[in-house]
Amino acid sequence: MTEHAHQHTHDEGQSACCAGHAGPAGVKPVDPVCGMTVDPANTPHHAEHDGQAYHFCSAGCRTKFVANPDAYLGDHPRPEPKATSGAMWTCPMHPEIRQEGPGTCPICGMALEPEEPSADDQPNPELVDFTRRVWVAGVLCVPLLIVSMGAEMLGLRIVAPALSPWVQLVLAAPIVLWAGGPFFERGWMSLKTRHLNMFTLVSIGVGAAFCYSLVATVAPGLFPASFRQHGMIPVYYEAAGVVVTLILLGQVLELRARAATGRAIRALMDLAPKTARRVTDGGEEEVPLGDVVAGDRLRVRPGEAIPVDGVVVEGRSPVDEAMLTGEPVPVVKQAGDAVTGGTVNTTGSLLIEARAVGADTVLARIVRMVAEAQRSRAPIQAVADRVSGWFVPLVVGIAIATFIVWNLVGPEPRFGHALLNAIAVLIIACPCALGLATPMAVMVGTGRGAHAGVLVKNAEAIQRFETVDTLVIDKTGTLTEGKPKLVAIEPADGIAEEELLRLAAAVEAHSEHPLAHAIVTAAEARGLTIPAAENFASATGQGVSASVEGRKVAIGNAAMMRAAGADPASLETAADARRREGVGVMLVAVDGNIAGLLAVADPVREGAKEALATLHHEGLRIVMLTGDSRATAEAVAAKVGGVDEVRAELRPEDKAAAIAEFQRIGGKVAMAGDGINDAPALAAADVGLAMGTGADVAIESAGMTLTGGDLAAIVRARRLSRATMRNIRQNLFFSFLFNGLGVPIAAGVLYPVAGLLLSPMIAGAAMALSSFTVVTNALRLNAVKL
Repeated sequence: MTEHAHQHTHDEGQSACCAGHAGPAGVKPVDPVCGMTVDPANTPHHAEHDGQAYHFCSAGCRTKFVANPDAYLGDHPRPEPKATSGAMWTCPMHPEIRQEGPGTCPICGMALEPEEPSADDQPNPELVDFTRRVWVAGVLCVPLLIVSMGAEMLGLRIVAPALSPWVQLVLAAPIVLWAGGPFFERGWMSLKTRHLNMFTLVSIGVGAAFCYSLVATVAPGLFPASFRQHGMIPVYYEAAGVVVTLILLGQVLELRARAATGRAIRALMDLAPKTARRVTDGGEEEVPLGDVVAGDRLRVRPGEAIPVDGVVVEGRSPVDEAMLTGEPVPVVKQAGDAVTGGTVNTTGSLLIEARAVGADTVLARIVRMVAEAQRSRAPIQAVADRVSGWFVPLVVGIAIATFIVWNLVGPEPRFGHALLNAIAVLIIACPCALGLATPMAVMVGTGRGAHAGVLVKNAEAIQRFETVDTLVIDKTGTLTEGKPKLVAIEPADGIAEEELLRLAAAVEAHSEHPLAHAIVTAAEARGLTIPAAENFASATGQGVSASVEGRKVAIGNAAMMRAAGADPASLETAADARRREGVGVMLVAVDGNIAGLLAVADPVREGAKEALATLHHEGLRIVMLTGDSRATAEAVAAKVGGVDEVRAELRPEDKAAAIAEFQRIGGKVAMAGDGINDAPALAAADVGLAMGTGADVAIESAGMTLTGGDLAAIVRARRLSRATMRNIRQNLFFSFLFNGLGVPIAAGVLYPVAGLLLSPMIAGAAMALSSFTVVTNALRLNAVKL
């Protein structure tokens, strides 16, 4: 059998099977989309195509088949279901740690978090587990405190003195061994991996108190008489139990606060609707967003969010693009305009054609960029890392020294004071707040920036942008819109303005130049009928020409006019005046006679003048680099104001060289650009700022992307950088101050002066509070005004 015949037989067999026609006895039809066997009698999902009946396992499979049957029949192989691996989880403090599924970080012991953001606001599994443990520990802690401290503080003898240690053991054991179990697991792991962390200190401190008390309860005869108080060996179950409970409570509060840092991403993901209204030959149907494929036509009604990236096919309506640009003013969209998934259609009805779906949409890319930025590390984090590296061993040494000193020269009971003070040192010195100081601020700051139209690629860009003193800006597409428009028509005597435009548009319709596009667009906007052109020719460096309705039309510079037999002298004065305004001038000749000029300009971006004034006021030196002519560049600089230096007629390598020059003299340089020619300069700058409306290579080369393309986003980025770095310094200062004061007090340095000792319970509460305070301070960035 030939290969062709074999394929033909296979396809026929599949089609018959899918259609439920005769086949081998007992064989059920196969869903042509997913390949599952289907019982036609028990599934409600059926469809017909070319006279054949097909049966489906679900509405989703039927929807995909109806939308594009050829993708699943004939010579097209049926798409295989994608095997999805387990989700990757990572540590918020050590993003290099990655594993499949939840777990704990082998470096710091913290709970891992999902690497890929999810739209489902599901709590961290660790938060659920620790919440359960803290409730059990709290319930047992109350009677434990009453039994252990009631007699001493209130004179209440709840149980007999001989039974009290045993009752406390029964109450404390579940708290320490079950509720505090994760602390001991992580503490042991930290010793095995030699990454000492907060759980090292907690497990040593709590373990010492509990083990000592257990031995004192089970075998009190092992201790010398000097250890006894009122005839009993003192036990410290309440210290171990309360410390575990308080640290658990601190972990729960911290996990809840950390969960709030992910709300920025979930809020972005929630901008996309869960369903879309697909338009087919049979009408409109609502389908899950995951079933939409490129090429589908979708109806977006007033007030609905646009489901995917696409192009308007029909309709006209203002679209709120605040999620993309940070600007509240809707932008009118009509046939041919691109729309972005997640933006909101306001008043009209739009029919769009899907172009990018799923992970390829702008919104999905934004979410990925924010998630990656949140996991990146700012250089200032290295300070905390270096301190944490020697901090835990130092604290263990201080705790040992505290125990020895109190046991040698402390007041009675010496051993009790020595043990409790050493435990207090271990507990209060937990470096969790120090480790959280930077990553929490970065996570919140990048999420806040995303909602303000500032996408941060990595935390290093945030830190560097704060120190920038020179802002280098490209002209076309950055200071200007990058979309030339016809701004003036000056016809010569004997020719009408619209006739001049009509003939020019007929010739320029064959050109791909942006200026040509501006002329054609202007003619269409006036409702002019553009005639056909013949014999189109392009003269490099001069212009273009063609025959229109039997007339020879030439468009270009003075050299082009002379080549066409026309004298441009009569329009030179008007042309020069336009050029001084930064406007591009094209002369037009018809049948060898000068017919007029067309002035095309690239409008300055709205708000550019105000944005540059603000940046200039904040002390930035602003330099314009452009490949355009000096006259045009200086005219644009004069319009926007605030530009300290203009460098024109530059090649891409010249822009990068200029930035290197500024850096050599000590400048910290940020570069804002949008084109492929800006990519080398964006990469060379200390911070690259890509306009979100620009080329992909420019966005890839930059440290930040300004999604709306407006210069006001640079102001917002600068303020975000300052606010985030200020927050990080506050967190680090608080963490260093807390440990700097807490450890000596816990060791008992104030006891000789004020008789003040810090019990392990108070130390545990203070440690939990410090971590919670750092995270809460980071969350304040959500409210910062940009």
